[in-house]
Amino acid sequence: MASPPSPKRRRKDDDTNETAATSPEKSSPVVVFAHGAGAPSSSDWMIRWKGMLGKALNAVEVVTFDYPYMSGGKKRAPPKAEKLVDFHADFVKKTVDKYPGHPLILAGKSMGSRVSCMVACKEDIDASTIVCLGYPLKGINGALRDETLLQLSIPIMFVQGSKDALCPLEKLEVTRKKMKCLSGLHVIDGGDHSFKIGKKQLQTTGLTQDQAEDLAVEAIAAFLSSSLGER
Repeated sequence: MASPPSPKRRRKDDDTNETAATSPEKSSPVVVFAHGAGAPSSSDWMIRWKGMLGKALNAVEVVTFDYPYMSGGKKRAPPKAEKLVDFHADFVKKTVDKYPGHPLILAGKSMGSRVSCMVACKEDIDASTIVCLGYPLKGINGALRDETLLQLSIPIMFVQGSKDALCPLEKLEVTRKKMKCLSGLHVIDGGDHSFKIGKKQLQTTGLTQDQAEDLAVEAIAAFLSSSLGER
């Protein structure tokens, strides 16, 4: 008859199991960060925000990529967002395979945030949260593009410039009230579609551009901490 493990051995095994279950590495999210329509993942804006998101969210990795129309160094007009969904979703799946067990966050700049929302609606994508940096709620023709937002069932965080012509805040607020999922909003006062703030506005608020963006990132981190904790 086998003898039971000694208390010392049992304690060691218990500690090992507990460490594996509560490993901070496993609790760190992986972020798939999609670029906007006019600039690739190698743009200064994307590189800067990639670093800020990674640090603030304690991400295991923030992964960026280029949509096919942007690859090869040739700048071409983007296709309709719907035509980018499959490519984006495939990239997400490959990232999830590389980091199994980590919460998945879909993030995007402008068009990339809209496609991220479309990807999140797919049945075979299990995302925890979406982060939209300058969501283009209003199309070029002025039509409201809220259909995908109304289909979402996972938490979503919006960061919008108060002077972003592609997302009037009053229209976003109406949309948020109709959405069935939890949503958060941080407004960068005086910011445009890429969050750039004019000098006069900065003087009025007493903030620098970096400080204003730091506050936005802190708001994202707080929202994700709360929403991931509830899932």
